[in-house]
Amino acid sequence: MMSGWRKDVQRHRGDYRRRGINSMTNRHSCFNHKAKVVRRGAIYTFRMQNESTDLDWPLEVYRQLKAADVRHVTYVPDAGHSRLINLLNHDPEVVTSVLTTEEEGIAIAAGAWLGGQRSAILMQSSGVGNCINMLSLPAIGRFPLLIFVTMRGEWAEFNPWQVPMGAAVEQSLHAIGVRTLRAETAQELLAVTASAIALSYEADQQMAVIISQRLLGSKKW
Repeated sequence: MMSGWRKDVQRHRGDYRRRGINSMTNRHSCFNHKAKVVRRGAIYTFRMQNESTDLDWPLEVYRQLKAADVRHVTYVPDAGHSRLINLLNHDPEVVTSVLTTEEEGIAIAAGAWLGGQRSAILMQSSGVGNCINMLSLPAIGRFPLLIFVTMRGEWAEFNPWQVPMGAAVEQSLHAIGVRTLRAETAQELLAVTASAIALSYEADQQMAVIISQRLLGSKKW
């Protein structure tokens, strides 16, 4: 029986060839290992063939946030966070707020904590630079802070404008007093999330969960 991803390759073979991909078993020019292509709308995601995609990490992270009684989440719309955002938006017990700039989420998280609620922030790496000055608020006020950062500019990136901030994310956060925990796989992400939740809400730490671009997959528009 033909596997699901091979059927997908056959359905979209014309698209793949126009993008310079002749066969899913051939080596793609971006990598030194065999890769699999998954088509999601206008986004083509390249993953290593031996990388497990069975774990629905957005759903598991959502469950962890619910178990930790996180009732408020702010975000700037981002493809890497899209499924997690959708799960949160459809939960009547969670209040979600769309930000016009990422730094607003820092102040909102502090206000939520003062009001007796736990809040988390979802952003892309390019938005971290917008937050640096505002991050002095939780650092001086000792407010718990939990940020999830989807990375760009570090793994088969096609957009050069994403590279500088991608390289500076963790150093920038460390400089302002935010601890980072990085996940390269879905399994690591669940462990890292559990640790960050405990450190943030129980130990009053400022934490950022760094979700690697390799875990998310590279984008092709």
